[in-house]
Amino acid sequence: MLAGMDVRAADGQLVQIMDAALAHAARLAGDWLACRVGCTQCCYGAFAINQLDVLRLRAGMQAMRDAQPALAAEIERRARAWIGEHGPSFPGDPATGRLGNSDADRARFEEFANDAACPALDPATGRCDVYETRPMTCHVFGPPVRMDAGAADGQALAHCELCFVGATPAQVAECAMTVPHQLEQDLIDEIERDGVRGETVVAFALLP
Repeated sequence: MLAGMDVRAADGQLVQIMDAALAHAARLAGDWLACRVGCTQCCYGAFAINQLDVLRLRAGMQAMRDAQPALAAEIERRARAWIGEHGPSFPGDPATGRLGNSDADRARFEEFANDAACPALDPATGRCDVYETRPMTCHVFGPPVRMDAGAADGQALAHCELCFVGATPAQVAECAMTVPHQLEQDLIDEIERDGVRGETVVAFALLP
């Protein structure tokens, strides 16, 4: 437990750890890692993000409003268009952007906006316009990630289906990316101690 921590500073450390882990995994993977600018398969479909992701995205957007107001306005335009299109079927509260917790809401989310482009995606370039402050799910999509921190073999690994084509399970395991799950959870717990709870999706987090 890290009660009283500076969450923003600690999240900066988490991002540095993740960036280093991703770079290391990419060096090990070489051509097996298909992730490139313009490969946008992982940029389609809604996924849940936690309040630590929200904090990071909103801080990034505020900095962008100061430094690149035109780009920030375009991202907000795409986010509002996304909510306008998908909000009526949002499995939660569209006023707050909080996802529902009921079994019915979770079932609806499985089919929600599966073909929709993330509003942070620049459709002209295939780049993520908030790449530096993207959610942790985006940090780990691509290379093999050990979903169970205690697992010692490749059985607990998951990676993008476009990556590691032709690689053996042993070769995949050699390129596993280590994720500091506990640090991330400690930060989420700290935010929740302040009463900020619940998951949302990227579109809502991009708006002020």
